[in-house]
Amino acid sequence: MTVRFAIVGAGRIGTVHAKAIVSNNNAILAALYDANRETAQNLAQNYRHTGCEIRDLDDITNADDIDAVVICTPTDTHAELIEILANAGKAVFCEKPIDLDLDRVRACVNIVNNTGIRFMVGLNRRFDPHFLALKQAISDGDIGNVEMIQITSRDPGAPPADYIRSSGGIFKDMTIHDFDMARFLLPEEPTHIYATASVLTDPKISTLGDFDSASIIITTASGIHCSISNSRRATYGYDQRIEVHGSKGMVRAENQRPVSIERAGATGFTRPPLHDFFMTRYLEAYAAEISAFIEGIEKGIAIAPDAKDGLQALVLAEAALLSVKQKRAVALSELTG
Repeated sequence: MTVRFAIVGAGRIGTVHAKAIVSNNNAILAALYDANRETAQNLAQNYRHTGCEIRDLDDITNADDIDAVVICTPTDTHAELIEILANAGKAVFCEKPIDLDLDRVRACVNIVNNTGIRFMVGLNRRFDPHFLALKQAISDGDIGNVEMIQITSRDPGAPPADYIRSSGGIFKDMTIHDFDMARFLLPEEPTHIYATASVLTDPKISTLGDFDSASIIITTASGIHCSISNSRRATYGYDQRIEVHGSKGMVRAENQRPVSIERAGATGFTRPPLHDFFMTRYLEAYAAEISAFIEGIEKGIAIAPDAKDGLQALVLAEAALLSVKQKRAVALSELTG
């Protein structure tokens, strides 16, 4: 089976997914839509050889020749688009988050489940080969029982003010990837979260109602805990590390570099800089998640991360924000009932 795709939203992340789709032998990029037609045209011209056309949303929704749709539009459009496409029977891949409101996400998840469509949410770090190797080491029992996890995720700089204003804040936009990774690596679901956050890099971020520095501790019923360190300022590059400590040892995924060499001289050892952007650091992960989505459609098998995973990541984000505001640990049951 060759899966015929449409992409809705032809901006930065839409461009990444377009490349992943056309690079997969089991997929065809058939259509593009963007509210800004010029943006759609700029991307479509790169894929004329695939037969890619610019279409409007209704055409994509009702088209018999479109099997799956990748949603890369602004967050406040995600849930409605998911519901429209699900009711039309399309397989849907949607960038995170599904929505910024928990009740809205729950309603959307119900529609996804009721229609039975193939659905994936874009929490791409599960597909990073380095993090997958770390997960495999845990599954193989190399470090025994997991006891502690440390996730470091720091950006080189903050996004523009307009982006921050509409993003839902650091927990729902940035840390949400780390919340999903915590769930991916922990042997049991989190039960409590404690978070502290502040503005240390740019006072303007405070006026936008957001934070740029955060520390989070997640715990499970048996006492396993995961700590997350976030910052919107890392002068040395895009800092992405994970360490998992267990009863028999430790496994760690180090930072990645575009060039992995090391030089030595009289003054010591030096290595090239880290990646400076998430789209280069996680390029392999973006391609792998689209491949997994295609495989799920072709074989009719379960796809993850799914709608429930998207919901649970947002629950953790909402609980972290509540923890910061009320300066206390929050039980996730307070948000889930």
